[in-house]
Amino acid sequence: MRRLFGSVRARATLGASLVVALALVAAGAAVLLSLRANLTDQADARAASAAREVASQLASNRPYADLDLPDEEDGPVQVVDEDGRLVAASEDLERISGTGTDEVKPRPAAGQPSGDDDSEEKDGEKDEKRGEGNGDDSSESGEISDDTEYSGGSATIDGESADYRFAAVEVGTESKGDLTVYAGGSLADEQSAVSTALTAMLIGFPLLLAVVAGVTWLVTRRALRPVAAITREMSAITASEDLARRVPEPDTHDEIARLARTTNETLTALQTSVERQRRFVADASHELRSPIASLRTQLEVGAAHPELLDVDGAVEDTVRLQELAADLLLLARLDAGEKPGGARVDLAAFVREELSQRTRDRVDVHTDLKSVEVAGSRGQLARVLGNLLNNAQRHARSRVTVTTRTDGAWAVLAVSDDGSGVPEGERERIFERFVRLDDARSRDDGGAGLGLAIARDVAVRHGGTLVVREAPSGGALFELRLPTPQSSAE
Repeated sequence: MRRLFGSVRARATLGASLVVALALVAAGAAVLLSLRANLTDQADARAASAAREVASQLASNRPYADLDLPDEEDGPVQVVDEDGRLVAASEDLERISGTGTDEVKPRPAAGQPSGDDDSEEKDGEKDEKRGEGNGDDSSESGEISDDTEYSGGSATIDGESADYRFAAVEVGTESKGDLTVYAGGSLADEQSAVSTALTAMLIGFPLLLAVVAGVTWLVTRRALRPVAAITREMSAITASEDLARRVPEPDTHDEIARLARTTNETLTALQTSVERQRRFVADASHELRSPIASLRTQLEVGAAHPELLDVDGAVEDTVRLQELAADLLLLARLDAGEKPGGARVDLAAFVREELSQRTRDRVDVHTDLKSVEVAGSRGQLARVLGNLLNNAQRHARSRVTVTTRTDGAWAVLAVSDDGSGVPEGERERIFERFVRLDDARSRDDGGAGLGLAIARDVAVRHGGTLVVREAPSGGALFELRLPTPQSSAE
């Protein structure tokens, strides 16, 4: 069960089914309530019409025995006087509830006999005499209230019980006093319609939910098919360790297509990183082999023939080996994400101090320094400046220039020379590791090709940039841009 609902397809199907179920229940309840209210209003209207019809007869002073009451199919009728006595009712009425009285048989007033036709005839004779004494019967009319009250109840007529809506209408007469007419409107139509609608919903809703669940399952399955293909391919890539493979990209423009493209971009970046790491290891091994072999040779010769030992060459190879090891160690720390720190460094004072420690420069270094502060690692920035100066000294004819200035929110340190410059097509390639444009140059003169790569990595780690352009003198101009502490804080 946990595995089933761990599937996106199962969760989507369940979620869609629940939403549709809630919507169907809400819609069904609204339909049933609306249908019931409408049919109840119709029953109220029928009951009120019947009650007012009987009230009109009473208002015209018609005797109780002569009242034209609605048929039993139309609903029961009761006439109650002001003393709560049932004076008229529908025939065959056996039980009633929800009206002013639960009596079903009319009863005469106190002192009058009940239950035979003689009493009705005597009542009729009294009414005729009362009419003769007062003149024309038509001249006497009652007043029917404009208000109608409604209530729910039930009644049994001729052995059949049913629910009704009762309308109560009051009528005032001079001869009979105040009377209340109760007439019922049957709720059979309402109950039948509601029952039919409820049955249809109970049958139709599960079928509709099944259809929705099935369609959602199929649509989700089709939509997630590319995800399954991506998963299979990623599993194959993991098993084979072949980073050259790519996951299939669907011909759509949805989230899955973007996921596939992003996955392929990640694989490309990972492949590039792995290949770069492999080249780095291979190049580092190659670069280390040369000074180590040279140093070993000199030491072996010196051990056998001390008079032939080239001490200066051994020291030079040792220094070169030490510098290369330091460069490799710094690159490893940079690749590991070492933070540059937040020490404040004044570039002008920093450049003067670094230049004062250089004693083996081939050409003179000229400066144009303006005080500007940056935040970062002084040691790493010293490595950047040293690498840029070494590169300039290697290619300059007669002059190297170092300048510092501000450019908006940036601090700029520039190192230029008057050498042959860097071809425009090679200006990005020179920042790759172990790259030397002059392959014919000796390794001793050209270095290992790590200086500029280290310089750019340090610049990027400090939130800045390092680019190369053509200097005014025609040589190379390396421009290091670092954010000032104010812009970094913003």
